[in-house]
Amino acid sequence: MILTVTLNTALDLTYAVPALVPHAGHRVTETSERPGGKGINVARVLTALGHDTVVTGFVGGTTGTVLRDLLAALPRPAGTLTDALVPVSGDTRRTLAVVDAATGDTTQFNEPGPQVTADEWAALLDTYTGLLDTADAVALCGSLPPGIHVGAYGELVRLARAAGVPVLLDTSGEPLRRGIAARPDLIKPNADELAQLTGSREPLRATRDARRRGAHGVVASLGPDGLLAVTPDGVWRASPPAAVRGNPTGAGDSAVAGLLSGLVESLSWPERLRRAVALSTATVLAPTAGDFDHAAYEELLPRVVIEEPGPGAV
Repeated sequence: MILTVTLNTALDLTYAVPALVPHAGHRVTETSERPGGKGINVARVLTALGHDTVVTGFVGGTTGTVLRDLLAALPRPAGTLTDALVPVSGDTRRTLAVVDAATGDTTQFNEPGPQVTADEWAALLDTYTGLLDTADAVALCGSLPPGIHVGAYGELVRLARAAGVPVLLDTSGEPLRRGIAARPDLIKPNADELAQLTGSREPLRATRDARRRGAHGVVASLGPDGLLAVTPDGVWRASPPAAVRGNPTGAGDSAVAGLLSGLVESLSWPERLRRAVALSTATVLAPTAGDFDHAAYEELLPRVVIEEPGPGAV
């Protein structure tokens, strides 16, 4: 079983408009709503890949009820997806992605999330600790809701390490800085998050610096340029065969699913990266935010370009 943790779950709304124009009214041509938050997105992809997955985190209020109903209704064509979310008194947040059909660009609006109490955090820790007993790997994903201390991910990383469960951390800012000090097995920052952490925008230098700060391995997401991995086993760049246009929402989460599934399947690093890039690119091509185009994934997988910068790069 793979466990994903989404402390700040969300009901993801996607609107499509012919063209997004500031200070103007818009007629929405398509709408969709999905259970969201980064870890839930990761779990959906893992399930589609055939892995049994459990999601935990916080959920509450009317929006939380809708999220859980949508989660229960998701198709499970391959693996299982189990809801172990912890209830809170506040209302789960919503996110809104507005897709401009004229340009293909997406504008995102993210609510902050519910206020979480100390008792609710303690309940989450109890649930999480119990789930670690049967987990093969865990992903800690996304932002922290109000009320959660900034070192929360560091605490969750230490619990996973004490249980002997490999842990991937995908967050940003001070929660990433505190979390990386707890020595997660892997972090997956994007270029902006990496620069904020290290002060460098040169990808290889910044990725090496992030690893020195405590992460066992670092996979940096470089947008359309793919992924850069610095690990104890070597350094690799993985990139899609060609640039694609579409909605990038959820692409990073699909990459996390590729990395985690490759870890539990004991794939080599190049094959994990190949899967992660193919999944993230297929997510950009999907019509709905957070899904991935299965046919595109199968077609892209053998065509992902893997390069080794050289033995001196580490």
